[in-house]
Amino acid sequence: MATIYEVTVKAGVYQKDGQEKIRYQRIGSVIETKKGPMLKLDQIPLVENGWQGWAYLFEPQADGYKAPAKFKVPDKDFSDMDGDVPF
Repeated sequence: MATIYEVTVKAGVYQKDGQEKIRYQRIGSVIETKKGPMLKLDQIPLVENGWQGWAYLFEPQADGYKAPAKFKVPDKDFSDMDGDVPF
C-alpha cells in the first residue's frame, strides 16, 4: 500500500520575521489499496476556532517524515548501565 496523499489541515498562524505564516498539521494519509484509494485519519485536529472538516491533500514528501532530533530514540541499548535503579 503506497501513500498517495498526505492529509493536512491549516492549524493556525504564527509570526516569523514580522510576517504571518500558516501552521499546518498532518492528520492522516490517502493510501492505494486493491479496491482503490482509502483515507486513514490518524487524529482529529485541534485548530483555532474549531475544525470545519476541510483538509488539503499534498503529494507525499520524498524524504518522508523525520522526527525532530530532541524526540529521537538513542541508538544504543542500556546494557552498559550498572546496578539497580535507586528508587
